[in-house]
Amino acid sequence: MAILTLPLIIFSLLALTAFDATAATTSTNNFIQAKCSSTAYPKVCVQSLSTFATKIRKSPRQLAQTALIVSLAKARYAKTYVAHLARYDGLRPREVGSVQDCLEVIGDTVDRLSKSVHEFHTAVQAQSRDFLWHMSNVQTWASAALTDENTCVDGFEGPGINGRTQNAIKAQLESVMQCTSNALALVNQFASKYSPKNV
Repeated sequence: MAILTLPLIIFSLLALTAFDATAATTSTNNFIQAKCSSTAYPKVCVQSLSTFATKIRKSPRQLAQTALIVSLAKARYAKTYVAHLARYDGLRPREVGSVQDCLEVIGDTVDRLSKSVHEFHTAVQAQSRDFLWHMSNVQTWASAALTDENTCVDGFEGPGINGRTQNAIKAQLESVMQCTSNALALVNQFASKYSPKNV
């Protein structure tokens, strides 16, 4: 009898643990959805951040920081993609210039988002009087990164650009722009509700 009871107890404990983990994940996903609803691209926001639910939990700080990190990762991927495209022999003359310009601009984006991630970390470790100054730097760099991304997309407008090249680069950059826009919105949310107790 004791031999049968022990596996039953272990199974019950595992089931309860799995239920608690599922409930916690559902609760976190609801939190992410609620916060993402005020961003410009809520669906993209939820899709890009739900993967990190266990890290984010219900922390506005973790949510904003993770959004910046996701945006940086997408920008790095886009930079690699554009760099690969720049080596393609079949580009038209005007495309070569646009791709090279875009590569430089996306490099600036990566740099600014890297600074934003680092400065965000510094901000949440800072004394309350320094928090807003550091957070202002995060907002400035993330906003500048968003401007860079728009500039890169604009470079592929007009004649002399192959539609496939234009669409491929636009798709990459629009993904980065949407994530950066969302990250900036979540950073702004976090900064506006900051108090020394909840960082």
